[in-house]
Amino acid sequence: MFASVEQKVLQSVAMQLMNEEEVVLEDQKLRVKRVGSGRLRVVQFKLNGRMFEAIEQNRMKPSRWGQLAKEKHQVVQFRDVLTHKYVGVSVDGEITEYGRS
Repeated sequence: MFASVEQKVLQSVAMQLMNEEEVVLEDQKLRVKRVGSGRLRVVQFKLNGRMFEAIEQNRMKPSRWGQLAKEKHQVVQFRDVLTHKYVGVSVDGEITEYGRS
């Protein structure tokens, strides 16, 4: 479960990813990359010693997250780089952690 401090970091990363050319955290200055045919924004960052990837949601996906993105919401998925598992999502800065399985 993300602590409130971690949630604030994720909110900050999501908002910067969608609105800036780089993401600035305390000790990190990270360039936002554009990937794939949809030119989606992506950035990798370290949080509590673990590497995460923040990925702009593809509007063309039929999922509920894709639908929200299509409706002009700012949707960012968070993925653990080591396990490749998605751990949470930000919708307009509101963080939702995915259940552990």
